[in-house]
Amino acid sequence: MWMTQLKNIDLTQLAALATAMIECLPSKLTLGLHGTLGAGKTTFVQFIAKAASIETDSVTSPTFTLLQTHQGKIKLHHLDAYRIHDEDEFLEIGVEELFEDDAWTLIEWANRVPGIMPNETLWVQLDLTDHHDRRNVTLSCQHPQLIQGIFDLAEKLQRAT
Repeated sequence: MWMTQLKNIDLTQLAALATAMIECLPSKLTLGLHGTLGAGKTTFVQFIAKAASIETDSVTSPTFTLLQTHQGKIKLHHLDAYRIHDEDEFLEIGVEELFEDDAWTLIEWANRVPGIMPNETLWVQLDLTDHHDRRNVTLSCQHPQLIQGIFDLAEKLQRAT
């Protein structure tokens, strides 16, 4: 597993990360988002949506609807596994078909359904720091082709800061 951590990221830098991801990573991607309540998972999805030219007012936490789909430069499927009881219930949503779609599938609380997540998932962990307007972001994945995209992403972020 390859991993990198971005420390003390503020909201402006989190938005820059989302923009860089849209520019550097493939149009078909699964993101497994996890972190504590209030760490910024939905905010990060909104930044990704904005970078993909999707109206962010329509991007809200899908805790109760479970699935939202948005179309912009790329298609985004936004799911939330927080209220899912087990992996079988998550499969009933039809998530396996979403993984096959030429889209980004963004799953909040994906750590609750790890057995369902594809091997090529890009895991994004958001952790608040002592300064509540900042967070640490850990990116990890096993997929070799994504690793190059993430190296490009890290280089782009370093140039931007």
